[in-house]
Amino acid sequence: MGNIFTKKPKITEVDRAILSLKTQRRKLAQYQQQLETVIEAEKQAAKDLIREKRKDRALLALKKKKAQEELLKQVDTWLINVEQQLADIELASKQKAVFESLKTGNNAIKAIQSEIKLEDVQKLMDDTAEAKAYQDEINAALGEQLSAEDEEAVLAEFENLETELTLQSLPTIPASSVPAEEGAKLFVEKQPEAESQAEEKEDETLDLPDVPTKVPVAAKDSAAKRTDVLEEPLPA
Repeated sequence: MGNIFTKKPKITEVDRAILSLKTQRRKLAQYQQQLETVIEAEKQAAKDLIREKRKDRALLALKKKKAQEELLKQVDTWLINVEQQLADIELASKQKAVFESLKTGNNAIKAIQSEIKLEDVQKLMDDTAEAKAYQDEINAALGEQLSAEDEEAVLAEFENLETELTLQSLPTIPASSVPAEEGAKLFVEKQPEAESQAEEKEDETLDLPDVPTKVPVAAKDSAAKRTDVLEEPLPA
């Protein structure tokens, strides 16, 4: 029951032309196959007549074959023309569909624009600008109510955040790749060498007085007395 009221698609002249061309293409293809069969048959007949030494009949078969080949070339040309016309119709149909789509889209844009008045748009822009200016005044008024202590607190917080971000941006120092036990062993091995270098450096920097080159007077008297004592003869 539901299919009774189904609307059948309308057949246009373009549809009829496409159907006629496709039908003609099918018939030409069939005729092409028939000609190819006849050409092959005439060729085989010519071969058989040549074997039978019947030259006249063989030449006649070859002439028929030649005529069929010329007709086949003409059919090929017709078939190419039909294929080209079908392609042109298909391209034109697609162009028309694109045109109709663009036309529909243009009409939709015009319909939407007709619902929007230029005065309403200008009024909306003015209202938006006024609302923004009013909000700026409110923000400015709220900003002026901050006390001096609040301003200082805001500045201090800003400096703290700036310092924190600066520290975070610094590269991290990689941990030593030498294990703790190996580090301690190296420290013990290098400690005597470090102490020796420190002592040499301390000796170089120590400022000692010059060594006297003359013998003191008291030392001379003491040496003379010692010589006198040694020169006295010992009792017998």
